[in-house]
Amino acid sequence: MAVQQGGFKPGGGFNKPGGGGGFSKPGGGGGFNKGGFRGRFVPRKEAEHRINNFIRVPQVRLVGENVEVGVYNTQDALRMAQDQQLDLVEISPTADPPVCKIIDYNKFLYDKKKKEKEMKAKAKTTQMKEI
Repeated sequence: MAVQQGGFKPGGGFNKPGGGGGFSKPGGGGGFNKGGFRGRFVPRKEAEHRINNFIRVPQVRLVGENVEVGVYNTQDALRMAQDQQLDLVEISPTADPPVCKIIDYNKFLYDKKKKEKEMKAKAKTTQMKEI
């Protein structure tokens, strides 16, 4: 077996040919964590709405176009959503019972972001005054 120059050295790790080991860039190299120390536990962003099995109440009020409005057992509402291949989304968790809707959650988030972007664009209209 032939060992190339700059290959494996016992106790020395793997060195590139012609390389002096260590980092080649000043300031510590270009790893994936360029911004500095973030810590071990990054705080998670909590979901804006509870969906499907994350809804932990016994009954929900169901609203929407494709379902009869009323109070349903959560398991029954979830089954109805699965039959339609949609998601059960908790719209108003503070109501008694919480209000849920059977919708496509990804489409719901997309429409919500689109509306927020529209509102932001309308809010930025300012008038320039001439002197």
